This record gives sequence, structure tokens and C-alpha cells, in this order.
Amino acid sequence: MESRDFGRLGTVSALTLGGGGIGAVWGRTSREESVATVRAAIDAGITMLDLAPSYGEGHEAEVVAGEALRQSPASEVLITTKIGLPDDNEDDLPARMRQSLRDSLGRLGRDHLDLFLWHSQLRPADDSATAPNTLGWRRFRDEVVPEFVKLREEGLIRGWGITGVGHPDAVIETLGTEPRPDAAQVVVNALDLSGDMWVFGDSAKPANAEIVAAAGAESVSVIGIRAVSAGSLTDSVDRAVDDDSPVAVDFARAEGFRRVAAELGESAASLAHRYALSVPGVATVVLGVKNRTELAECVAAEARGRLTDAELGLINQVR
Repeated sequence: MESRDFGRLGTVSALTLGGGGIGAVWGRTSREESVATVRAAIDAGITMLDLAPSYGEGHEAEVVAGEALRQSPASEVLITTKIGLPDDNEDDLPARMRQSLRDSLGRLGRDHLDLFLWHSQLRPADDSATAPNTLGWRRFRDEVVPEFVKLREEGLIRGWGITGVGHPDAVIETLGTEPRPDAAQVVVNALDLSGDMWVFGDSAKPANAEIVAAAGAESVSVIGIRAVSAGSLTDSVDRAVDDDSPVAVDFARAEGFRRVAAELGESAASLAHRYALSVPGVATVVLGVKNRTELAECVAAEARGRLTDAELGLINQVR
């Protein structure tokens, strides 16, 4: 598997195994299959696991990863997990961060994280756009960032980052302000669908491409997420969703994309992953797979290589 530059943290495989699938967020799976999927991913050359305490009931993704790594230790594999706080009503953000980190390390069986990510969305400094369960940019800079720096200095984390799907003004401001994050997770998919990750309604618009560009300009590594837009960019959604849900709405919108995939002789999921892997500036693409079959399809897609200009042109016609 291709290895790509990951800034201060070294290199990373082009694909990262995400915790959503193995945590049963994206459909049913078993603990046994999830553990086997982690092992199969590492055997296939994947060098990073992207987890979070919120991925699955009972912190399932972290529990699964910990079990897999205890069975077959792989100290070279990078571990990313997250801290998500509710909103400005939280009194002691640094204390919450430390407790969450301690709990995650205990489940994972490790003494440090490679990357600790802020997983709550940011509002702009002037609060020109608001939404529930978000944090103001100034408080993030004054309280959260200094704690990330302390945790890194203490050796509990090697780096820190953000989930860059908040308000674009706040995200881009964070990328350009010292100390800068080591990485940012950004929505990267063929139709630029943010789905239910966009919480600011009509008060602003997503700016995923602009955020990728801003991260590159500041040497912040980009972790591409939502390559298949929570299942919208697949041949069929493999779990029950409401007809008016963002996934269902985006799935209908993606009919042209599925037609292009069929014309090119591959599945929509394969084409979607190849697209995300072809976007300039993306260090690694997170997989939402929940079993070894889905994993194998994504690994095969990566092996097919980046899309040609002609293939990208076909996709651009249906965006």
C-alpha cells in the first residue's frame, strides 16, 4: 500500500481503518468480525486506526482495537482517537480532555496516543453562526489548544488535531494560528457531500475544498473522511435509514455518480474511495468498513491507483 507524508508524525498508509464500522455505527457486525477486520487491515498494510470513544455502544471501537492489538501487538501502528465535548457549558475543558484520554488509553492498552483530535465543531469567533453542541473559537484557542500542547510535552500524545467540519471561518482560523494542529480531518468525497456533519444550516456553507487547501498551505496533514458520505456514494445503503435523512437524500442525488461507476466497471464505493485518494493534499483516507469483505474492496480500490484525468472528468460532469 502507498505510504504518504504525515508531517511531524512521519508517514502513514494511504488508507486508515476508521472506528465507525468496527464500532457498528454503520451497520451491524460482531465483536469477532470487528477484531478480525482490524487484524486484516494491519496485514494489508494499513498503519493507522482512527477511533473515538463515541464510536459504538460501550466505546466499542476502542474496545475492539484494544483487543486486536493485545492479541497481536503492533507498536508501529498509529492510533488516533478523539475528545468530544458538549458545548460552552462545560466548566473544565482541560480536565475533561485528560479524563477522556486516560479512559481511551486504558481501553487501548497503550501509554500514549499518536494523535488526539478535537471532535466537537467550532463556531466562529464572532458567533455569526451558531448551532447546538458546538464550541466558540476563542475558548477553543484559550483552553483547549494549551491543554493539547501540555499533553504533547508530557509525552501522553505525539500530536493533536481537529475534525475540520465546523464553521469554515473557525476551522481556517485554527489552521493558520500558532500553535497549529498536526492534522485535520476534512470531508473529502466525489460529490462534496457533508450530510449530517453540517450543523449550521443556511447561516453558512461548507467549504471542504478551501479547508483542504488552507491545511496544505500551513503544512497541516489532511485526513480525508466521509469518502462514501455515510453510504450515499455506494451501490446500495446497507442499513435502514429514514426517507428524509441526509443519507437517503444524498443517495438519490448520487444516481449519476453510480452510473459513472458502472460505466467504468467498478462499484460506486470503489470509485468513491479512489476519488478521495486522488485529491491533492490528502494524506490518508479513513474507511468506514465493518467487516473484512468491505475492507478487501477498499484495499483493492487503493491498489488500482489514482483516477485519471478522464475519469475525474466523468465524475465532475455529475457533481
